[in-house]
Amino acid sequence: MHPISLHPVIATIPSISRRVNSSKKLQIRAMRAVVQRVDSASVEVDGRVVSEIGPGLLVLVGLHESDTDSDADYICRKVLNMRLFPNDNTGKGWDLNVMQRNYSVLLVSQFTLYGILKGNKPDFHVALPPQKAKPFYESLVDKFRKAYRPDAIKDGIFGAMMKVNLVNDGPVTMQLDSAQPSK
Repeated sequence: MHPISLHPVIATIPSISRRVNSSKKLQIRAMRAVVQRVDSASVEVDGRVVSEIGPGLLVLVGLHESDTDSDADYICRKVLNMRLFPNDNTGKGWDLNVMQRNYSVLLVSQFTLYGILKGNKPDFHVALPPQKAKPFYESLVDKFRKAYRPDAIKDGIFGAMMKVNLVNDGPVTMQLDSAQPSK
């Protein structure tokens, strides 16, 4: 009878370790990008369009408090090289990147990508604070402009209340988190 009373205790140990391990997996410390293939996209502030693109990628960017230049380099490289477009010559569906198609990229800073619900209220404490996020975001936009054609990279207005309009092509939406070297 004694071994039977131990069995339920032993059975609960793996479920506790699974919960601990799964909670560690949820603590992503990386720059986050939500990439949408679009026919068109625009950003409006105070009733006027401040940026717009035709075909290309709309990239919503969330900056984490632990982000570094290597995270920005990774996101820039991956977004510009993601093969999300069809090749009309070969008929291959996922063959070309935004640069090969000569399309545009619209970057929009979005701290809410790092929102965590506490009850029903969002908490943004892991997002990079605005005073640090603005120069970091601007350096990310510069990285994109240097890596591609400067005129093909557009962005919203950091910190403004923006209305983002898009016509999603597909729809195709990918989430991308920067690679995490040991920090």
